[in-house]
Amino acid sequence: MRLTLEETTDPRVYDDAVSQLPITSALQGWGYGEARRVLGQTPARYLVKGDGRTVGALQLIRKRLVPGFSTLYAPRGPALESLDLLPDLAGAVRKVARPGDALLKIEPPYPYLAGDGDSEAHVPASLGPFTRAETEQPEHTIVADLRPTEAELLAGLSSMARRNVRAAEKLGVVAGRDDDFDAFWEIFTATNERAKLGAFPRAYYETMLREGNAHGGEAYIVLSRYRGKALAGGFFVTMGKGTSYLFGGSVRDDRVGDDGQPLKDSKAPDAFYWNAMLDAKRQGYELFDFWGIPRVLDESKHSYGVFRMKLKFSEQRVWYPAYDLSLNPAAPAIVKALRWRKTQNNLRKRGSADDVL
Repeated sequence: MRLTLEETTDPRVYDDAVSQLPITSALQGWGYGEARRVLGQTPARYLVKGDGRTVGALQLIRKRLVPGFSTLYAPRGPALESLDLLPDLAGAVRKVARPGDALLKIEPPYPYLAGDGDSEAHVPASLGPFTRAETEQPEHTIVADLRPTEAELLAGLSSMARRNVRAAEKLGVVAGRDDDFDAFWEIFTATNERAKLGAFPRAYYETMLREGNAHGGEAYIVLSRYRGKALAGGFFVTMGKGTSYLFGGSVRDDRVGDDGQPLKDSKAPDAFYWNAMLDAKRQGYELFDFWGIPRVLDESKHSYGVFRMKLKFSEQRVWYPAYDLSLNPAAPAIVKALRWRKTQNNLRKRGSADDVL
């Protein structure tokens, strides 16, 4: 099929296409692109046309590297009717690329089930002219199917998760959607500092929350509170039939009760995950993406604890691989330079060259 890219500046028309496609992600939504604009990156949105109809949608984020060179990035995209369209999409992108665009990175939102031992051997090494590459978003993640009944979902949790959820309920922990961005931000920043993780400026997340709700998808916060204090929470974005937990964390509860003794462990993180799943199910979403577990498990790292927590709520692990397409002879050198820069950032922030996930 011969494909063409038709640029659109209408957010509702664009988000409507993204939400209706079977292979899709909220990171291809208009709101996510506006958040990237806060970082000095430029989004462009296209409807993918074939045989006179819309067969896909593509949000390209242009990142300026040095004068004269930039990269194009489709975060968890493109949204498509079928992966079979990717070979033809490459030619369509070449026609809209600028002379200085050296590289296109895509992350098709199509999950490949993890094999034994989380094997990724069955993940394609190439898709047409696109070749397997490093992702920007976490490529190894846990997902949960929300279509079973609430009773069936509860039975599918680990025994520890069920105990902790019930303990939190008995203590009066309340978890659900919440408009208190300041409380989320306090949890998020404390978690990042504890784990030596990086974060973008606050305006990035505020923009994503505002713009993510403005056109087609949803962006929202879920907080878990004990005696009114927010102890765990997360930031979610949605599109189509799925919701994704992008950012969040938890804080330690160091308060004391009326007797002067430390309060009981409220199991607020467990209440957060469970109630976020229930909220998504009640809103009609069918897929819950826990957004990122380590490629290689290492019990000495913070990411291992995050992995163990998510595993209590679902054991379905999948891969979302990335693929690169060279647009310029300088592409190989640019890939090496970007990897070097990422390594240096890791060393500066955490004292390790390893990536977080």
